[in-house]
Amino acid sequence: MKVIYKITYQCKIYIGQDVTDDIRYFGSPNRDIIEKDFTRNQKRDFTIRKEIIWESETASDTEVTQKEMNLL
Repeated sequence: MKVIYKITYQCKIYIGQDVTDDIRYFGSPNRDIIEKDFTRNQKRDFTIRKEIIWESETASDTEVTQKEMNLL
């Protein structure tokens, strides 16, 4: 199953794709962006939520990428 997910770190939202639908996968966020998005205090205690917002068993990798771009 290929999925588009929404990851929420506190109130910061990131959209990404996972072509393996692995429960343990929380994306490959850009470290610099994440560092800029959080204060030192926010880094001390935060919650992460992962939601599947789109899924397909038949979409090609190109179609998944296009869907992800449309949702950004």
